[in-house]
Amino acid sequence: MALEYCKLILSLEPDEDPLCMLLLIDHLALRSRNYEYLICLFQDQQTDLPEHEQSSAREKASLLIQQVLTMFPGVLLPLLGYCSVRPDATVSTHRFFGPNAEISQPSALSQLVSLYLGRSHFLWKEPTTMSWLEENVHRVLQAVDAGDPAVEACEHRRKLLYQHAPRNIHRHVILSEIKEAVAALPLDVTTQSVMGFDPLPPADTIYSYVRPERLSPISHGNTIALFRSLLPNYTAEIP
Repeated sequence: MALEYCKLILSLEPDEDPLCMLLLIDHLALRSRNYEYLICLFQDQQTDLPEHEQSSAREKASLLIQQVLTMFPGVLLPLLGYCSVRPDATVSTHRFFGPNAEISQPSALSQLVSLYLGRSHFLWKEPTTMSWLEENVHRVLQAVDAGDPAVEACEHRRKLLYQHAPRNIHRHVILSEIKEAVAALPLDVTTQSVMGFDPLPPADTIYSYVRPERLSPISHGNTIALFRSLLPNYTAEIP
């Protein structure tokens, strides 16, 4: 049911996505085991990815996770920490996945990483999943050491695409109430007053309803109006 609500909200304004449902819909699809929908959604968002029609489902998944690890190396060590898994020395000391990978990533990307890990880390705790992840981590390291040009291309994209997080992502983080993600928000966002019914409203918000000023009936010397003013729907007429 949560996934269907998420689909509905996204369909109302898919281009702007003011509540940033794209950051949640993959998580809900995995939890509901709706894998086909998630694959279709991913393909719609990544139309430039090459097709691998002859590959098995596992091979396709492995290629995709290798692309993800190459694009977001700063996710790996924090993810393993969440899962209480100690990486081997080859991984933890390598320049690509080591501590510098997390430190050097843009702050806007760090916010997304905190959001993802706080929400979805438990999906990786299965031993078979962790073993599959380890296998693909080493394949990525082989590509890095071999000087694969895709590694440099991903580094360029990280620096270009994640300089600033748009307002809808900040709004989504606040609504998520994931403490690690909220703590990673920039100071200019956390110091704003947040309304429960509309977190981080647009800067050009127009308030379409403003209740008329409620005047005191005593000031008009009207005794009947004085009693009428006790009613909840009373609004004094403005002369």
